[in-house]
Amino acid sequence: QLQLVESGGGLVQPGGSLRLSCAASGFTLDYYTIGWFRQAPGKEREGTSCISRSTGSTNYADSVKGRFTISTDNAKNTVYLLMNSLKPEDTAVYYCAADLTNTCRFPVGPLNFYAYWGQGTQVTVSS
Repeated sequence: QLQLVESGGGLVQPGGSLRLSCAASGFTLDYYTIGWFRQAPGKEREGTSCISRSTGSTNYADSVKGRFTISTDNAKNTVYLLMNSLKPEDTAVYYCAADLTNTCRFPVGPLNFYAYWGQGTQVTVSS
């Protein structure tokens, strides 16, 4: 059974950092693109970043470029999202998802290409 589990969210002050984890089970990341998405209250879900381990490609939304870094740990079958210089507008529920077409696109998405989703982890940036 293919499953994604996010962790690492929490409350952080503006300018701070968090690292989110997305642990995959039931499949190997070698053949799928993993994307990180977020959804703030009252807003649509948006893609922030994606990575394809097999091709080495990554993409970032303009709003996070230079602040967020997506990476993988092959041994742990896990994808990370390191978020630096966090802003209040980064507050959202963050989800990881798997794209079975294994294509890391720009803009990150579309949502309907991502067939499997985690349960989400809350990130709150506030002083």
